[in-house]
This record gives sequence, structure tokens and C-alpha cells, in this order.
Amino acid sequence: MLKNIRTMEKILERITVNTAQCSGRPCIRGMRIRVSDVLDLLAIGLSSEQVLLELPDLEADDIKACLIYASAKINHPVLRAA
Repeated sequence: MLKNIRTMEKILERITVNTAQCSGRPCIRGMRIRVSDVLDLLAIGLSSEQVLLELPDLEADDIKACLIYASAKINHPVLRAA
């Protein structure tokens, strides 16, 4: 389990945020390819292989990083008033 967490953390290093680039939105490895661009392509039904063909600067681990990043962003505790 710990090895998996370390692997995920390493893959997440591919996600970069620079306030001077893409309005501070998360991008892949400092390129102007936003995480949301990759997720949008997957959401409309492209396979990972098709995304890699569409965005040739990407690597397979970049797609994994986008998915892990999105999962982490929506997986937060929800506080409810008692």
C-alpha cells in the first residue's frame, strides 16, 4: 500500500501550477496542456491511446496523473452542520 502511495505521489509531480500560465490552472509538466483538457477528451469517449495521439507531447503517466489529480480534488471531507 505504501509503495502505491509513493508511486501516486511521484506521478502527481507531473501536474504543475504556474500562475503565469493558463490562468493558474493545473497543467501537465509545465506545458500548456491543462489537466481539464485531458479529462475533457477522456469524458467525450477517447481512449488513453487516442488522447496520446491527439496530444503527442503527452505520455501515458500524464494521463494517469490527470486522473489521480481529479480524484484527489473531489475526494475531500464534507462537513455537515449538526
